[in-house]
Amino acid sequence: MSIFTLASSCPASEFEHWWHSQGQWVEPPNQRRGGESGVQLLQQEGMLLYCKRQHGHLYRTLRHPLGKPTVLREIQAYQALSSLGIATPRMIYGCARKRKDQWQALLVTEALHGFVSLEQWYNAADRHMASQPVLHQLALTLARLHRARWQHGCCYPKHIFVRLRPDANGAQQADIALLDLEKSRRRWRIRDASRRDLRQLERHRGNIPMADLDYFYSVYQTALNQTALNNGVATA
Repeated sequence: MSIFTLASSCPASEFEHWWHSQGQWVEPPNQRRGGESGVQLLQQEGMLLYCKRQHGHLYRTLRHPLGKPTVLREIQAYQALSSLGIATPRMIYGCARKRKDQWQALLVTEALHGFVSLEQWYNAADRHMASQPVLHQLALTLARLHRARWQHGCCYPKHIFVRLRPDANGAQQADIALLDLEKSRRRWRIRDASRRDLRQLERHRGNIPMADLDYFYSVYQTALNQTALNNGVATA
């Protein structure tokens, strides 16, 4: 796995290989953030990959008033979530470089196997009847994320991926993976990270019944409070 976060660290040959790789557009290039960003589906060396390719497409902070590619922030978020034990797609390559005063950035990740988005899960007929393990694990995952003061930033059902599998006793266990982290960031307070993400999840819940969200909230709050109790700190 090759992960680079500095423009000076991009070997030209490797960057050019991914920059010119062609596949099916799954997110056609769109204009925003002063640039362009799109995602293609690639097949290379027996792997199914997603390649995010950006021209410009910057985020700005006090530290970076002139802007940095959102791919660099997304790479940092992937690495942070991995350290928290939260599943994300495996990164294959990521880098950004400047050419003629224009940023170019790449992020290549491996497709998740056996997962579907939470949005697809609830769009499937009668799928919600087996959703409790999924919602339980999602609540634990987001509680862990927010306890570390990380905010997903785009917490929509289409960016939350789920997979059910049987455990050793045949009971259903759920796996959760988080995607599209280019808006993720650390917040000063747990409640700020939590409030924004939970509002987004509810606002974009689509076919998720409110009763299911109520169950999710119950497990989430218990997990958040239990972690706070163990650490001896308050959630506010």
